[in-house]
Amino acid sequence: MSHDPFAKLDNPAWWALTGVQQSFAIGTKRVKRYQRGILPFAAYDPAAKESIIALDEFLEAGEVFFLIGELPSLPAHWTLLKELPCAQMINQAAVSPPDGEVSIARLTEVHSNDMYNLIQKVQPGYYEHNTRRLGSYYGIWQQDKLVAIAGERMRLEELTEISAICTDPEYTGRKYAQHLIAHLCNTNLDQGNIPFLHVLETNQRAIGLYEYMGFTKRRTISFWQLKKTV
Repeated sequence: MSHDPFAKLDNPAWWALTGVQQSFAIGTKRVKRYQRGILPFAAYDPAAKESIIALDEFLEAGEVFFLIGELPSLPAHWTLLKELPCAQMINQAAVSPPDGEVSIARLTEVHSNDMYNLIQKVQPGYYEHNTRRLGSYYGIWQQDKLVAIAGERMRLEELTEISAICTDPEYTGRKYAQHLIAHLCNTNLDQGNIPFLHVLETNQRAIGLYEYMGFTKRRTISFWQLKKTV
């Protein structure tokens, strides 16, 4: 049986929180979560699924959060709100940007409100004010308005998740997302990191775009939206 070099992507948040992004983690040896305000993702040691209950002390009553991958048995006072089956896709080759000159700008703390407002407008619920601290974010501006964005979210050893791929609805059709994806993919590949991403399986238009840009589907993986009720 051959070794899967991407096996850690079956539980990406765990391997991010115990590795490259451990400075953003709180928890125990068996359970981890991103600090509040960073990302609403939690994770557990795949070798000790029964330890999931230990997450309870790191969650507030009423808090909504996500687990990714296999769903273990849950405490009775956690409610499953939604299952979001996603295509997990990987790109291992340089990406050619579309034709046309586009100015891509590195986004920093001074742009945090612009970043948050655009992402919440297009993809609400998965990005918090300090998610930008997890990696590099890039944007495209028009008349001093941030109109497109993409960045890095979960990062593992030699693996970088491309995320927050958003274009203001008034500026779609200009291939801004393709320019940003190509920039992020090529930057990571040059650094020895393989880009991956997650996209809802119902979003066939986006999946088609990613396939066109060289991404291949590795597997279907679910994001489980949960709530600690008490």
